[in-house]
Order: sequence, then structure tokens, then C-alpha cells
Amino acid sequence: MSEETPLEPDEGGLAGLLAARRQKLEALRDAGIDPFPVGVPKPDATAAGLAAAHPDLEPGTETGEHVTVGGRLVGLRSFGKLRFGVLRDQTGDIQLFVQQNALDEDSFARFSELDLGDWVVASGEVITTKKGELSVKVDDWVLAAKSMRPLPDKWHGLADRGERFRRRAVDLAVNPEARATAFTRSRVVSALRRAYESRGFLEVETPMLQVQPGGALARPFVTHHNALDIPMYLRIAPELYLKRLVVGGFERVFELNRNFRNEGVDATHNPEFTMLEAYEAYADGDDVMATAEEVLREVVTEVVGTTSFSVGDRTIDLTGDFARLPISEAVSEAVGTDVDPTWPRGELAAIARRHGVEPEEGHGSGKIVERLFEALVEPHLWDPVFVTEFPTEVSPLARAHRSKPGVTERFELFMGRWEIANGFTELNDPDEQRSRFESQAAARAAGDDEAHRVDEDYLAALEQGMPPTGGIGIGVDRLVMLLTGHTTIREVVLFPHLRPD
Repeated sequence: MSEETPLEPDEGGLAGLLAARRQKLEALRDAGIDPFPVGVPKPDATAAGLAAAHPDLEPGTETGEHVTVGGRLVGLRSFGKLRFGVLRDQTGDIQLFVQQNALDEDSFARFSELDLGDWVVASGEVITTKKGELSVKVDDWVLAAKSMRPLPDKWHGLADRGERFRRRAVDLAVNPEARATAFTRSRVVSALRRAYESRGFLEVETPMLQVQPGGALARPFVTHHNALDIPMYLRIAPELYLKRLVVGGFERVFELNRNFRNEGVDATHNPEFTMLEAYEAYADGDDVMATAEEVLREVVTEVVGTTSFSVGDRTIDLTGDFARLPISEAVSEAVGTDVDPTWPRGELAAIARRHGVEPEEGHGSGKIVERLFEALVEPHLWDPVFVTEFPTEVSPLARAHRSKPGVTERFELFMGRWEIANGFTELNDPDEQRSRFESQAAARAAGDDEAHRVDEDYLAALEQGMPPTGGIGIGVDRLVMLLTGHTTIREVVLFPHLRPD
């Protein structure tokens, strides 16, 4: 017997399937069998482990090895007195080989009545069938959980991408690629954590609910603290709290954090996303870039096995030093004339308009240069490159460049056309930081709702004294996108934000 159910059955078809499964559920209960038992045997083997341990068995081999496996039933075929089930665990699929004479009559009959999607724990000998299929020859099994809804059929699956993301539990059950992406993400996060810990960085946790959002130029989500009766904000970045820790004497800190920004959703942006932020005392932007190169090479090598990986039909290679490119040089080459963020706004606005970029009211010279970069340069940055010397106007928390006016010691790392990291030599002069905050406040008053607010508590912390410090934020989601070849962030976030269906 087998079962295939369409992705979108008609009302009667789905209702009939649900009713049939409900009848089986009640029949189990009537027979004294709990459809959702506890205390079932624990699996001691996995599909991938068995495949790795027995890669080249001849057809018809009996190994004598007795194992217990568990998972979801995703295939079921009947041939006379034989049943073949496909059991899917977290690592892959393993075949269940069930002979009528190996089980009692009731157990064999109940196995034949299983539905696709049911959870099963089965024990037996590891064998290969006459066709050479690695299998567990079942001598005992239990129903671990009854599935009350049919899985999508194996031919069409969850074909609609939006439906896949809304029904992520089902997507993961039937889509091996989605599960593989989740595993890769976990490995990337673990590798990043180990890389920074091995360099003496202390992992910390900072508030997600903040009295005042800061650390980035973004619009926050707003909530209300009932007990304190004050508005609060989901953090847009942990930066200002991590730098408070540096003030407090923690010389190397990092946080793998969830950030929340009330902004649009597109291929590379989700309102809730993951960053790694790290800060190091007695370091500057150059030190941070050097560490980032080392860390990313380590992470990529651990996850994919080499320092190079393919994205579509192109390759990204992290071997050797990453290129460094001042943003003004990049924009100058793109527009065919020299460009400098210290030039008058009107002059830069005219250049921008000639290249199809319309400056918004309130955008100063530095912001116009950044807009030109985003429109004309960013889409062409494939190989790893640190874009450096961002204008002061768009870098309110970065230290002014030690020798060039109008720019800061800030960088962004690009590869595969995406920004992967943002960092800089931190601004630790409290007077200069106050001046930057006040400029941001003026922009906010002029209508820029993403401008930074004046954070008096952070300024007070800076006045206690912060040593020279370098910091970086690495976008975990985009790094996973590159390593898995996905072009939308929704594929690498297990539960992306979607408009309700």
C-alpha cells in the first residue's frame, strides 16, 4: 500500500483524508494503543551513521548488527508478505524491511496501516536486500506519534515558496535541501563562536529590550513595559552595550545576537536577523580587518572544506589578503570623475542626478557619496574587498580618519555583491561623540527617522574612558546565503517574517 496526497487537495479530498486518519486514531485508542506514547525506545543509530558504517555491502548481506532507528515514515510499499518503509531521521533516510513472518500478526497488520508522516521507532538487523538496498530488517517497532495531516506528495512537494516558508515544519519534513541549509547555518554559527573564543574573546549577552535604541542607523520596533510604564525598543544593534563592557574593563567581547529593524523585507533583509559583533581594546580598524580575514577563512574551511566556494557559476576565493578600496575612489571610477565627500552638496547632487540617483532632502555630501556607491559600485563587488574610509556623515560611531578629512576609519566587507561585515576604529572621544549624536538628532528632526538618537547614558560611559578599540559586525544570515548558494534570506532563516496568509 502507498499514499500520495496532493499539495492542494480539493475540500472534499482533504476532508476525507483527515477523516480517515481520525478513524485510525480512534481505532488505535479502542485497541488500547496510545497514538502519542511516552517512554518509547531511544534510537541508537542514524540513517547517515549506518550509511557511513556500511558503504559497500554486497546485496543480500546480513551484518549481525542490531540497531534501533527512529524517524518519520515518508515512504511505504507493499509486496505480498513484505513491507518496505522509508524512515527519515534528522540525518537522512533508511529503509525498513518488514517481513510478515518476523512480526506477530497484529504488529504486521498495524505496520501495514501506517500513514505517511507517522513517527516510528524500529529495531532490527542491518542488512542489504537482494537489490543491495541498505535496510533495517525489523523485528520490533512502535508507533511514536500519529500524524493527523497528510504530507505533500513527493512529486510536487511545497512548490510555492511562500507556502514553504509559512509551513516550515512541513517544508523541513519533505525538503532535504531546507534541512541541509539549517545544518549549514548551525555549523557557521558554531565555527564563528569558536573562532572568536580561540582568540580570547568573551561571549556576553546584552539587552534586547532597550530604553533607547542605538548602535546603528535604523528604525526600531516599539513596545511598552507595563510595570515601568515606559516605552521600550527592540534593539537594532548591541554595539553601545558591548562598548560599555569595554569601558568596564572587558578587553575582548563578542555577542552572537538577534537584531530587530522595522524596515522593508527583500532578498537580503529580514526584520529579525543574526549578527556577530566583536570589540577589541587596543585595536583599530586595520587590526579588525586582519582578524576578520582570518576568522572567515577558518569558518569557510570548516564548513565547506576549502577557502573557496561556488556561488552560482562563479567562485569566491578567500585565499590571500582581501583587497581594500576607499569608497571615494570606487565612486570616482564609477562616475568617471573625481568625487569627494567634502565637496559642496550641490556639486555632488548634480553628479548623482546624472547617474540616476536622486538625493533626498536632508542628505548631505557624505550620504550622497554613499548612495552613489550603493547604486553604481556595490552590485559589481564580487571578490572579497574591504571598502574603506566611509564619510563621517554616515558613520556616527566611527573614529575620524587620522589623516583624511571628512571620512572615518570605517570599512564594509563585500563579497558576492553583498555586504557581509561592517566595522571601524571606534570613536572613544565623548565630546566628539556628543557632536555626532547632535548632528544625527538634527537629521532626525528634519525627517530622517533612521538617524541616531542622543544617548546620554552611553556618553556618560564614554566619559569614564574607553581605550582605543576596534569593532566589527558580521552578518550571519548573508554569510550562510553565500555558503549555501541561496539568493534570498528567507531560505536561511528557519522562520522568516511573512504577511499573514
